Amino acid sequence: MILVTGGAGFIGANFVLDWLAQSDEAVVNLDKLTYAGNLETLASLENNPKHIFVQGDIGDSALVDRLLAEHRPRALLNFAAESHVDRSIHGPEDFVQTNVLGTFRLLESVRGYWSSLPEEQKTAFRLLHVSTDEVYGSLSSSDPAFTEENKYEPNSPYSASKAASDHLVRAWHHTYGLPVLTTNCSNNYGPFHFPEKLIPLMIVNALAGKPLPVYGDGMQVRDWLYVKDHCSAIRRVLEAGKLGETYNVGGWNEKPNIEIVHTVCALLDELRPRADGRSYKEQIAYVTDRPGHDRRYAIDARKLERELGWKPAETFDSGIRKTVEWYLDNAAWVHNVQSGAYRDWVKKQYEAA
Repeated sequence: MILVTGGAGFIGANFVLDWLAQSDEAVVNLDKLTYAGNLETLASLENNPKHIFVQGDIGDSALVDRLLAEHRPRALLNFAAESHVDRSIHGPEDFVQTNVLGTFRLLESVRGYWSSLPEEQKTAFRLLHVSTDEVYGSLSSSDPAFTEENKYEPNSPYSASKAASDHLVRAWHHTYGLPVLTTNCSNNYGPFHFPEKLIPLMIVNALAGKPLPVYGDGMQVRDWLYVKDHCSAIRRVLEAGKLGETYNVGGWNEKPNIEIVHTVCALLDELRPRADGRSYKEQIAYVTDRPGHDRRYAIDARKLERELGWKPAETFDSGIRKTVEWYLDNAAWVHNVQSGAYRDWVKKQYEAA
Protein backbone atom coordinates (compact mmCIF):
# COMPACT_ATOMS: atom_id res chain seq x y z
CA MET A 1 0.00 0.00 0.00
CA ILE A 2 1.25 3.50 -0.85
CA LEU A 3 -0.36 6.84 -0.03
CA VAL A 4 -0.37 9.52 -2.71
CA THR A 5 -1.28 13.13 -1.93
CA GLY A 6 -2.49 15.37 -4.76
CA GLY A 7 -3.34 12.31 -6.81
CA ALA A 8 -6.20 13.95 -8.72
CA GLY A 9 -3.99 16.70 -10.12
CA PHE A 10 -2.14 16.54 -13.42
CA ILE A 11 1.10 14.80 -12.42
CA GLY A 12 -0.34 12.95 -9.43
CA ALA A 13 -3.22 11.45 -11.43
CA ASN A 14 -0.89 10.34 -14.22
CA PHE A 15 1.30 8.72 -11.56
CA VAL A 16 -1.65 6.89 -9.98
CA LEU A 17 -2.89 5.65 -13.37
CA ASP A 18 0.58 4.44 -14.38
CA TRP A 19 1.24 2.86 -10.98
CA LEU A 20 -1.97 0.80 -11.01
CA ALA A 21 -1.39 -0.18 -14.64
CA GLN A 22 1.98 -1.67 -13.69
CA SER A 23 1.57 -2.83 -10.09
CA ASP A 24 -0.81 -4.82 -7.90
CA GLU A 25 0.04 -2.58 -4.96
CA ALA A 26 -2.93 -0.49 -3.82
CA VAL A 27 -3.02 3.31 -3.70
CA VAL A 28 -4.75 5.54 -1.16
CA ASN A 29 -5.26 8.81 -3.00
CA LEU A 30 -5.76 11.97 -0.91
CA ASP A 31 -6.70 15.10 -2.85
CA LYS A 32 -8.42 18.32 -1.82
CA LEU A 33 -10.09 18.66 -5.24
CA THR A 34 -9.35 22.33 -5.75
CA TYR A 35 -9.82 23.80 -9.24
CA ALA A 36 -7.05 21.61 -10.73
CA GLY A 37 -8.05 18.38 -9.02
CA ASN A 38 -10.26 16.41 -11.37
CA LEU A 39 -11.78 13.05 -10.50
CA GLU A 40 -12.81 12.58 -14.12
CA THR A 41 -9.13 11.99 -14.87
CA LEU A 42 -9.38 8.90 -12.64
CA ALA A 43 -12.67 7.66 -14.09
CA SER A 44 -11.06 4.46 -15.39
CA LEU A 45 -10.31 3.48 -11.77
CA GLU A 46 -13.88 3.93 -10.55
CA ASN A 47 -14.44 0.24 -9.81
CA ASN A 48 -10.84 -0.66 -9.05
CA PRO A 49 -10.54 -1.92 -5.45
CA LYS A 50 -6.84 -1.07 -5.52
CA HIS A 51 -7.65 2.67 -5.71
CA ILE A 52 -9.04 4.25 -2.55
CA PHE A 53 -9.90 7.93 -3.04
CA VAL A 54 -10.26 10.29 -0.09
CA GLN A 55 -11.13 13.96 -0.47
CA GLY A 56 -9.14 16.05 1.99
CA ASP A 57 -6.32 18.45 2.71
CA ILE A 58 -2.71 17.54 3.54
CA GLY A 59 -2.99 20.24 6.21
CA ASP A 60 -5.78 18.30 7.98
CA SER A 61 -3.59 16.50 10.49
CA ALA A 62 -6.43 14.46 12.01
CA LEU A 63 -7.40 13.09 8.60
CA VAL A 64 -3.83 12.30 7.56
CA ASP A 65 -3.13 10.65 10.93
CA ARG A 66 -6.23 8.48 10.49
CA LEU A 67 -5.31 7.45 6.96
CA LEU A 68 -1.77 6.52 8.00
CA ALA A 69 -3.00 4.50 10.98
CA GLU A 70 -5.75 2.77 9.01
CA HIS A 71 -3.88 1.90 5.82
CA ARG A 72 -0.28 1.68 7.11
CA PRO A 73 1.42 2.62 3.81
CA ARG A 74 5.02 1.65 3.13
CA ALA A 75 5.56 4.97 1.36
CA LEU A 76 3.97 8.39 0.92
CA LEU A 77 4.42 10.40 -2.27
CA ASN A 78 3.59 14.09 -1.94
CA PHE A 79 2.32 15.65 -5.18
CA ALA A 80 -0.08 18.00 -3.37
CA ALA A 81 0.71 21.64 -4.19
CA GLU A 82 -0.61 24.86 -5.56
CA SER A 83 1.46 25.04 -8.72
CA HIS A 84 0.46 27.82 -11.11
CA VAL A 85 2.82 30.81 -11.14
CA ASP A 86 0.24 33.29 -12.44
CA ARG A 87 -2.23 32.31 -9.73
CA SER A 88 0.49 32.75 -7.10
CA ILE A 89 1.06 36.31 -8.28
CA HIS A 90 -2.62 37.16 -7.90
CA GLY A 91 -3.18 35.21 -4.66
CA PRO A 92 0.00 34.11 -2.86
CA GLU A 93 -1.64 33.19 0.44
CA ASP A 94 -3.12 29.94 -0.87
CA PHE A 95 0.37 28.89 -1.95
CA VAL A 96 1.86 29.56 1.47
CA GLN A 97 -1.05 27.74 3.11
CA THR A 98 -0.79 24.58 1.02
CA ASN A 99 2.86 24.40 0.02
CA VAL A 100 4.42 25.57 3.29
CA LEU A 101 1.99 24.97 6.16
CA GLY A 102 0.43 21.96 4.46
CA THR A 103 3.83 20.35 3.93
CA PHE A 104 4.80 21.08 7.54
CA ARG A 105 1.67 19.41 8.89
CA LEU A 106 2.10 16.47 6.54
CA LEU A 107 5.69 15.98 7.68
CA GLU A 108 4.62 16.01 11.31
CA SER A 109 1.91 13.42 10.69
CA VAL A 110 4.32 11.21 8.77
CA ARG A 111 6.98 11.59 11.45
CA GLY A 112 4.57 10.42 14.13
CA TYR A 113 3.47 7.45 12.03
CA TRP A 114 7.01 6.48 11.00
CA SER A 115 8.31 6.72 14.58
CA SER A 116 5.71 4.19 15.72
CA LEU A 117 6.50 1.55 13.09
CA PRO A 118 8.27 -1.71 13.92
CA GLU A 119 11.96 -1.47 13.09
CA GLU A 120 11.80 -3.42 9.83
CA GLN A 121 8.90 -1.33 8.47
CA LYS A 122 10.51 1.84 9.77
CA THR A 123 13.69 1.08 7.83
CA ALA A 124 11.76 0.38 4.64
CA PHE A 125 9.46 3.44 4.79
CA ARG A 126 9.96 6.36 2.36
CA LEU A 127 8.49 9.84 1.93
CA LEU A 128 9.02 11.16 -1.60
CA HIS A 129 8.46 14.89 -2.05
CA VAL A 130 7.80 16.12 -5.61
CA SER A 131 9.12 19.62 -6.32
CA THR A 132 10.11 21.88 -9.21
CA ASP A 133 13.11 23.35 -11.00
CA GLU A 134 11.69 26.82 -10.35
CA VAL A 135 13.19 26.80 -6.83
CA TYR A 136 16.60 27.38 -8.46
CA GLY A 137 15.62 30.72 -9.99
CA SER A 138 16.43 31.81 -13.52
CA LEU A 139 19.33 31.15 -15.90
CA SER A 140 20.93 33.31 -18.56
CA SER A 141 21.30 31.89 -22.06
CA SER A 142 24.92 30.91 -21.36
CA ASP A 143 24.51 29.44 -17.86
CA PRO A 144 24.87 25.68 -17.38
CA ALA A 145 21.69 23.77 -16.56
CA PHE A 146 20.55 23.39 -12.96
CA THR A 147 22.19 20.60 -11.01
CA GLU A 148 21.26 19.41 -7.55
CA GLU A 149 24.07 21.61 -6.20
CA ASN A 150 22.55 24.89 -7.41
CA LYS A 151 21.54 27.26 -4.64
CA TYR A 152 17.90 28.16 -4.24
CA GLU A 153 16.89 31.54 -5.70
CA PRO A 154 13.10 31.45 -6.13
CA ASN A 155 11.57 34.43 -7.93
CA SER A 156 7.79 33.95 -7.66
CA PRO A 157 5.45 33.34 -4.73
CA TYR A 158 4.91 29.85 -6.14
CA SER A 159 8.58 28.92 -6.37
CA ALA A 160 9.31 30.51 -2.98
CA SER A 161 6.60 28.39 -1.37
CA LYS A 162 7.96 25.23 -3.03
CA ALA A 163 11.49 26.14 -1.94
CA ALA A 164 10.22 26.47 1.63
CA SER A 165 8.60 23.03 1.40
CA ASP A 166 11.86 21.51 0.10
CA HIS A 167 13.76 23.04 3.02
CA LEU A 168 11.25 21.62 5.50
CA VAL A 169 11.60 18.14 3.98
CA ARG A 170 15.39 18.38 4.17
CA ALA A 171 15.25 19.60 7.78
CA TRP A 172 12.94 16.78 8.89
CA HIS A 173 15.45 14.32 7.46
CA HIS A 174 18.50 15.87 9.10
CA THR A 175 16.83 16.68 12.41
CA TYR A 176 14.54 13.70 12.93
CA GLY A 177 15.97 11.10 10.57
CA LEU A 178 12.79 10.96 8.51
CA PRO A 179 13.60 8.86 5.40
CA VAL A 180 12.92 11.36 2.62
CA LEU A 181 13.62 11.67 -1.10
CA THR A 182 13.11 14.84 -3.17
CA THR A 183 12.67 15.25 -6.91
CA ASN A 184 12.84 18.58 -8.75
CA CYS A 185 11.30 18.39 -12.21
CA SER A 186 11.17 20.62 -15.26
CA ASN A 187 7.96 21.67 -17.08
CA ASN A 188 5.66 18.69 -17.50
CA TYR A 189 3.25 18.21 -20.39
CA GLY A 190 0.97 15.42 -21.55
CA PRO A 191 -2.54 13.96 -21.03
CA PHE A 192 -4.95 15.40 -18.45
CA HIS A 193 -3.14 18.75 -18.14
CA PHE A 194 -5.42 21.50 -16.82
CA PRO A 195 -6.06 23.93 -19.70
CA GLU A 196 -4.54 27.02 -18.15
CA LYS A 197 -0.95 25.84 -18.69
CA LEU A 198 0.82 26.71 -21.93
CA ILE A 199 0.45 23.61 -24.12
CA PRO A 200 -3.17 22.64 -23.35
CA LEU A 201 -4.22 26.30 -23.42
CA MET A 202 -2.80 26.66 -26.93
CA ILE A 203 -4.58 23.52 -28.11
CA VAL A 204 -7.93 24.45 -26.57
CA ASN A 205 -7.84 28.08 -27.72
CA ALA A 206 -6.68 27.16 -31.22
CA LEU A 207 -9.56 24.74 -31.73
CA ALA A 208 -12.03 27.29 -30.35
CA GLY A 209 -10.79 29.99 -32.74
CA LYS A 210 -9.51 32.12 -29.87
CA PRO A 211 -6.24 34.06 -29.61
CA LEU A 212 -3.15 32.11 -28.55
CA PRO A 213 -1.70 34.38 -25.81
CA VAL A 214 2.11 34.44 -25.62
CA TYR A 215 3.83 36.39 -22.85
CA GLY A 216 6.33 39.10 -23.84
CA ASP A 217 8.53 38.10 -26.77
CA GLY A 218 7.86 34.39 -26.25
CA MET A 219 11.56 33.65 -25.86
CA GLN A 220 11.37 32.34 -22.29
CA VAL A 221 13.12 28.96 -22.37
CA ARG A 222 11.96 25.87 -20.48
CA ASP A 223 12.99 22.23 -20.38
CA TRP A 224 9.99 20.04 -21.28
CA LEU A 225 9.35 16.64 -19.68
CA TYR A 226 6.62 14.26 -20.83
CA VAL A 227 4.53 13.49 -17.76
CA LYS A 228 4.75 9.71 -18.10
CA ASP A 229 8.55 9.97 -18.17
CA HIS A 230 8.32 11.98 -14.95
CA CYS A 231 6.19 9.22 -13.43
CA SER A 232 8.74 6.55 -14.36
CA ALA A 233 11.51 8.65 -12.80
CA ILE A 234 9.56 8.97 -9.55
CA ARG A 235 8.99 5.22 -9.43
CA ARG A 236 12.72 4.68 -9.91
CA VAL A 237 13.69 7.19 -7.20
CA LEU A 238 11.20 5.59 -4.79
CA GLU A 239 12.67 2.18 -5.58
CA ALA A 240 16.37 2.96 -5.36
CA GLY A 241 17.02 6.60 -4.37
CA LYS A 242 19.50 7.35 -1.60
CA LEU A 243 17.89 8.70 1.56
CA GLY A 244 18.06 12.46 1.96
CA GLU A 245 19.10 12.99 -1.66
CA THR A 246 17.61 15.26 -4.30
CA TYR A 247 17.24 14.13 -7.91
CA ASN A 248 16.61 16.51 -10.81
CA VAL A 249 14.22 15.13 -13.44
CA GLY A 250 14.31 16.66 -16.92
CA GLY A 251 13.53 15.80 -20.50
CA TRP A 252 16.64 17.28 -22.18
CA ASN A 253 14.29 19.46 -24.24
CA GLU A 254 15.15 23.15 -23.86
CA LYS A 255 12.83 25.22 -26.04
CA PRO A 256 11.52 28.80 -26.07
CA ASN A 257 7.80 29.18 -25.50
CA ILE A 258 7.13 30.56 -28.97
CA GLU A 259 8.69 27.43 -30.53
CA ILE A 260 6.33 25.30 -28.43
CA VAL A 261 3.36 27.31 -29.70
CA HIS A 262 4.53 27.02 -33.30
CA THR A 263 4.94 23.24 -32.90
CA VAL A 264 1.43 22.87 -31.49
CA CYS A 265 0.03 24.95 -34.35
CA ALA A 266 1.86 22.85 -36.94
CA LEU A 267 0.52 19.61 -35.45
CA LEU A 268 -3.02 20.99 -35.37
CA ASP A 269 -2.63 22.18 -38.98
CA GLU A 270 -1.80 18.57 -39.84
CA LEU A 271 -4.23 16.70 -37.59
CA ARG A 272 -7.24 19.06 -37.37
CA PRO A 273 -6.91 21.74 -40.10
CA ARG A 274 -8.87 24.97 -39.87
CA ALA A 275 -11.96 25.10 -42.05
CA ASP A 276 -10.53 28.06 -43.96
CA GLY A 277 -7.28 26.22 -44.67
CA ARG A 278 -5.15 28.86 -42.92
CA SER A 279 -2.61 28.10 -40.19
CA TYR A 280 -3.42 28.26 -36.49
CA LYS A 281 -0.29 30.43 -36.17
CA GLU A 282 -2.44 33.35 -37.33
CA GLN A 283 -4.16 33.22 -33.91
CA ILE A 284 -0.96 33.95 -31.96
CA ALA A 285 -1.30 37.14 -29.89
CA TYR A 286 1.56 38.58 -27.84
CA VAL A 287 0.45 39.88 -24.43
CA THR A 288 2.17 41.85 -21.68
CA ASP A 289 4.78 39.77 -19.89
CA ARG A 290 3.95 38.65 -16.37
CA PRO A 291 5.82 40.19 -13.38
CA GLY A 292 9.16 38.56 -12.54
CA HIS A 293 8.97 36.12 -15.45
CA ASP A 294 12.05 33.88 -15.27
CA ARG A 295 13.92 33.86 -18.57
CA ARG A 296 15.25 30.33 -18.67
CA TYR A 297 15.13 27.05 -16.77
CA ALA A 298 17.16 23.99 -17.71
CA ILE A 299 17.59 20.70 -15.87
CA ASP A 300 20.76 18.63 -15.77
CA ALA A 301 19.39 15.13 -15.06
CA ARG A 302 22.72 13.30 -15.25
CA LYS A 303 22.75 12.36 -11.55
CA LEU A 304 19.50 10.44 -11.99
CA GLU A 305 20.88 8.73 -15.07
CA ARG A 306 24.27 8.01 -13.52
CA GLU A 307 23.11 6.74 -10.12
CA LEU A 308 19.73 5.17 -10.92
CA GLY A 309 19.90 4.45 -14.64
CA TRP A 310 16.87 6.55 -15.61
CA LYS A 311 16.42 8.27 -18.97
CA PRO A 312 13.29 9.77 -20.56
CA ALA A 313 11.64 7.48 -23.09
CA GLU A 314 10.07 10.29 -25.15
CA THR A 315 11.69 12.91 -27.33
CA PHE A 316 9.87 16.22 -27.48
CA ASP A 317 8.67 15.42 -31.00
CA SER A 318 7.12 12.11 -29.93
CA GLY A 319 5.73 13.45 -26.66
CA ILE A 320 4.11 16.58 -28.09
CA ARG A 321 2.46 14.58 -30.90
CA LYS A 322 1.00 12.14 -28.33
CA THR A 323 -0.20 15.11 -26.28
CA VAL A 324 -1.95 16.92 -29.14
CA GLU A 325 -3.54 13.65 -30.29
CA TRP A 326 -4.78 12.99 -26.73
CA TYR A 327 -6.51 16.38 -26.55
CA LEU A 328 -8.10 15.86 -29.96
CA ASP A 329 -9.36 12.42 -28.88
CA ASN A 330 -10.65 13.58 -25.48
CA ALA A 331 -12.79 16.61 -26.24
CA ALA A 332 -15.33 15.57 -23.60
CA TRP A 333 -12.71 15.67 -20.83
CA VAL A 334 -11.59 19.11 -22.00
CA HIS A 335 -15.15 20.40 -22.13
CA ASN A 336 -15.99 19.12 -18.67
CA VAL A 337 -12.88 20.55 -17.03
CA GLN A 338 -13.63 24.00 -18.43
CA SER A 339 -15.75 25.12 -15.49
CA GLY A 340 -16.98 28.65 -14.99
CA ALA A 341 -14.11 29.29 -12.61
CA TYR A 342 -11.61 28.25 -15.28
CA ARG A 343 -13.15 30.55 -17.91
CA ASP A 344 -13.21 33.46 -15.45
CA TRP A 345 -9.54 32.87 -14.69
CA VAL A 346 -8.40 32.90 -18.31
CA LYS A 347 -10.42 36.06 -18.93
CA LYS A 348 -8.85 37.78 -15.90
CA GLN A 349 -5.32 36.71 -16.76
CA TYR A 350 -5.11 37.37 -20.47
CA GLU A 351 -7.79 39.83 -21.53
CA ALA A 352 -6.54 42.30 -18.94
CA ALA A 353 -2.95 41.92 -20.16
